[in-house]
Amino acid sequence: MTGPSGGAQTQGVHTLVTGATRGIGRAIVEALIQAGQPVVGVARRPQPSFPAPLVCVDLADPAATREALTEAAERWPIGRLVNNAGYNQMQPLGGISGEAFDQIFGLNCRAAIECSQALLPGIRAARDARGRAAGRIVNISSRSLLGRLDGSVYSAAKAALVGFTRSWALELASQGVTVNCVAPGPVATEMFDHNNPPGSPRRQQMLGAVPMQRLGAPAEIAAAVMYFLSDGAGFTTGQTLFVCGGASVSQIHL
Repeated sequence: MTGPSGGAQTQGVHTLVTGATRGIGRAIVEALIQAGQPVVGVARRPQPSFPAPLVCVDLADPAATREALTEAAERWPIGRLVNNAGYNQMQPLGGISGEAFDQIFGLNCRAAIECSQALLPGIRAARDARGRAAGRIVNISSRSLLGRLDGSVYSAAKAALVGFTRSWALELASQGVTVNCVAPGPVATEMFDHNNPPGSPRRQQMLGAVPMQRLGAPAEIAAAVMYFLSDGAGFTTGQTLFVCGGASVSQIHL
């Protein structure tokens, strides 16, 4: 079977996507389904219309996360993971609270560790139709890792995901498991609209900092993820791909 990357796709191995019911996560799920790939979603709340099995757990709770994903790994052959769930709260230096710090790092970083470790045995064991190692981890970071006005904690958390990516890639390379990262710029999602309402000065400022002068579409981020998940990406590891309309090379700060 041929997927969006143009390469043969692994059959039977399930991909687990966190933050799966909305925005970028939902786009990744839909891209996997369109490619004929089995997928399992993770979200805090049930969604009857979700088109795949859904594990409901609060990823901010480490113990509950470990328990839920251990059970998921016993139920499905999960060999690929997309750490997509995230959280942000804008706070300038001088107004950063300890509670916000813990929440931002907890959902962006600790949850990625808990999910990766809970699913690691299956990721290491994943094989393609030819019997080759096919385990994959894709972390969703953000262009904000390069710096963000009033968002230093979020910026630091997303930069940490790049550190995870590079280190885990080194640790798992000898086992044929790849670990890569996608760093989106501003994307048209419900969360973006909530934080940056249409017509607001903040939204216009962000669009002005994107050389392509538009928001990205969730499907465009999903396409990058699909490459890293594909069998054709088996020799690509430890990389961070910015999908940001040029914002990562712009001299204007978001």
